[in-house]
Amino acid sequence: MLTVHYLGRSQSERIVWLCEELGLDYELKRYQRRADNRLAPPEYKALHPMGAAPILTDGGLVLGESGAICEYLIQSYGHGRLAVKRGEPGFAAYLYWFHFANGTLQPAILQVRYLERVDPSDKNVLLQAAKDRFQLIFSTLEQRLGQEPYLAGEALTAADIMTVFSLTTMRLFKPYELSPWPNILAYLQRIGARPAYRRAMQKADPDLTPVLGALPE
Repeated sequence: MLTVHYLGRSQSERIVWLCEELGLDYELKRYQRRADNRLAPPEYKALHPMGAAPILTDGGLVLGESGAICEYLIQSYGHGRLAVKRGEPGFAAYLYWFHFANGTLQPAILQVRYLERVDPSDKNVLLQAAKDRFQLIFSTLEQRLGQEPYLAGEALTAADIMTVFSLTTMRLFKPYELSPWPNILAYLQRIGARPAYRRAMQKADPDLTPVLGALPE
């Protein structure tokens, strides 16, 4: 039996959404963050040596890393759906954007967040460099979404599932506005209209309104 161990307001939402898009039979086990530091509770950290979300169990298998979990589910249970195969249109784009999510986008947001905590002033040259890279990354993403409705082309793929967290729920941890990037905002509206995404967010974080537009007041 597939079990998605879901830590509230985390990258775990990617896995719930993927399961819903693929129509998989899975158990969702929800965990609340600790009140004192907002980190995972001890019972969650005990599941996997890294103790980080998301975590999937499948019988005796315990698997971490959202990218690895996505590939495992697509290949093991999804019959290759939501991936682009070699030789198909969009194959290279799919690979690029799938890995861009955690290799470039998410680290850039976290870098700005951490550097602002150290020194938010204009004198922090590392922070200014990180902000410049942030702008480049979002401009690149904006350009891509002006060319295609989804990152790999005409249809939603796991590349989108990997990416959306950083554009939505992550903004609750590191607030930033998307108003300079209308194509990204339009993309998030398309995502928010998908029944599988709406089911996933309602099941995983029923008290959270998905951050698909302006930041909540």
